[in-house]
Amino acid sequence: MTRVAIIGGGIGGLTAANALSRAGIEVAVYEAAAELKEIGAGVALHANAMKVLRAIGVEDTVRKVAGRSEWSVMRNWKSGRVIGKTSRRRTAAAFGMESATVHRADLLDALAVAVPDGIVSLGKRCTQVLPDGDVAVARFADGSEIEADIIIGADGIHSAVRASLFGPDAPRFTGKICYRSVVSAAAVQGARPAHDNAQWFGPHGTIVLYPLRGEELINVVAHYDDDGYRHESWITECSGSEVLERYAGWHESVLRLFAAADTWYKWALYDRDPIPQWTRGRVTVLGDAAHPMLPYLGQGACQAIEDGAVLATALSAEAADPVTGLARYERTRRPRASQVVIAARERGQSNHLTSSWAAWRRDLSIAWRRRVHRRDPEGRGQAWLVDYDASSADVLAA
Repeated sequence: MTRVAIIGGGIGGLTAANALSRAGIEVAVYEAAAELKEIGAGVALHANAMKVLRAIGVEDTVRKVAGRSEWSVMRNWKSGRVIGKTSRRRTAAAFGMESATVHRADLLDALAVAVPDGIVSLGKRCTQVLPDGDVAVARFADGSEIEADIIIGADGIHSAVRASLFGPDAPRFTGKICYRSVVSAAAVQGARPAHDNAQWFGPHGTIVLYPLRGEELINVVAHYDDDGYRHESWITECSGSEVLERYAGWHESVLRLFAAADTWYKWALYDRDPIPQWTRGRVTVLGDAAHPMLPYLGQGACQAIEDGAVLATALSAEAADPVTGLARYERTRRPRASQVVIAARERGQSNHLTSSWAAWRRDLSIAWRRRVHRRDPEGRGQAWLVDYDASSADVLAA
């Protein structure tokens, strides 16, 4: 039986562990942290991700802790004018699956509960992998090492596995930053906040809002053009007054929501070109280790989830030769994930238009597409993204 070691116990790593275990493949997970946990933020799970979660048996658990909303709405930053409004039911009918918004910690818990007992080792920070030979080797900061037939680097955007295979990456600062917070809906003063999945488009920025844990929490991700802050970290705090000052002049409902936040975090957005190779010998990468992308399509976690499903299918299809299985995995996943990286980059430009004329043309295009394209209910050309089924048995490239 093929022995697979996964470096990283995040969303992508645990999805892969679940998919591999269900396929009858022996798997072990090595996580650097002392416990399995995620940052305090939400994650959007589009239909393409939810299809995989159904296939690995965790959909129902995720839906129980998901946010409740009926509409996806795009609005003007200042007036609140509706640019487009789409029912979640219509989107589900178009793509065969309803999306979900969940707290990252809740998603990780659902994935962790589903993996077989005893396969996760904590406090194991990988420092190096040796991909060539009859087995692959992973070495850890505590001086230990393990062998496996296949090693998967699911260790995030600053992946030690990727660096060990291909050297350091070369990120480019985008001139954009993000603020994030999770706000208690009950803490918002005045009118009760809407529980829609909302995007607010403005000059130099976009705000994304969606509910978590029913209607209890609202996840906030606020993008803005700023070339002066360049620290790429999800866990750096900033003051609420900075955020309110930055978005002064935006719609009053947004500012009331922001004023209710207890804690804000701030990070700079860096862009990375798709890498030309994911696999070397008996080691490959998935998720942010393989295809870090800007957050404008809400596809980072979704693509990691897709990776895990396709990896399991590829290794099952090539059970006699796992190295051939890794090659099929890369042939299947790398072109699609690279396309998503480029599309996310382009969406960031579209969302931050400073010209009122260009913004009007964008909004008109959204309205036209919503009217004439049955398979594009939100009007932004995302059917190719969310209609994909990574859990399908025939997903593999030849």
